[in-house]
Amino acid sequence: MLKETSYLDWNDSIRILNKAYEADLFVLIIGPKGTGKTSLVRDFAENKNMKLESINFSLRTRESHLIGTKTLTDGTVNFEEGLLIKSMKEGSMLYLDEINAAEADVLLRLDEALDDRRQIILKESTGETVKAKEGWFVIATINPLTHSGTKELPPQLLSRFPVRISLEYPSENVELEIVKRHVSGNHDSEIIQAIKLANILRQAAAVEELFYSPSLRETIAFGKLLEKGMSSKESAKIVFGNVYTQWGNIEYQKVSDIITSMFGN
Repeated sequence: MLKETSYLDWNDSIRILNKAYEADLFVLIIGPKGTGKTSLVRDFAENKNMKLESINFSLRTRESHLIGTKTLTDGTVNFEEGLLIKSMKEGSMLYLDEINAAEADVLLRLDEALDDRRQIILKESTGETVKAKEGWFVIATINPLTHSGTKELPPQLLSRFPVRISLEYPSENVELEIVKRHVSGNHDSEIIQAIKLANILRQAAAVEELFYSPSLRETIAFGKLLEKGMSSKESAKIVFGNVYTQWGNIEYQKVSDIITSMFGN
């Protein structure tokens, strides 16, 4: 039986991931924040009954997070393996989240492990060659280049992920079904209105009329506040409106006017 909050595979991504896994091909999922990329990967790993190791990349991610680092315990030097090495040795599923936010030196080291040999030399410790266990599977995600902190992936690294899935925001009907998996009670009309609001804000952000694009998490949060007895107008203001105050009163007022027009005074 389907779990209430399991991933809703609205664009056939699970089938594509299964085919890629069977063909031993790594996968790249491309899409904006909050479109369900992480939920998709977690659900896929659970359905495969595979351990999932995750690395969330940022400018602070270092090679040591991937490879490992030397430690000193009671006068003895040891080597604590990073998540990449652990995953390769275990043959687990490795999730590289927001890989295009990483620094070039980190990506270069990662590229070494992702080529057809699926191996890496531990120059940081013994110099041994670690070869990935059979069944090792890697899924990476990237955000569009319009997102802050992202950069274009080097072509050679991009080629390591020959299966590419584009994951955009779903249709209004699908988004409603996703929200209803997290919310009990009959709030369909209010949630549909919130989804329409979210799409207006997303479209405005896409053409740079606004600074922020609400995600699926926000429409789910809206539904959960309704479930707890909050009015739709207040829920919309708290979830969708208040975040824009960080860009100043003009930005906030613009969104507040849209909320008022949709949910009343």
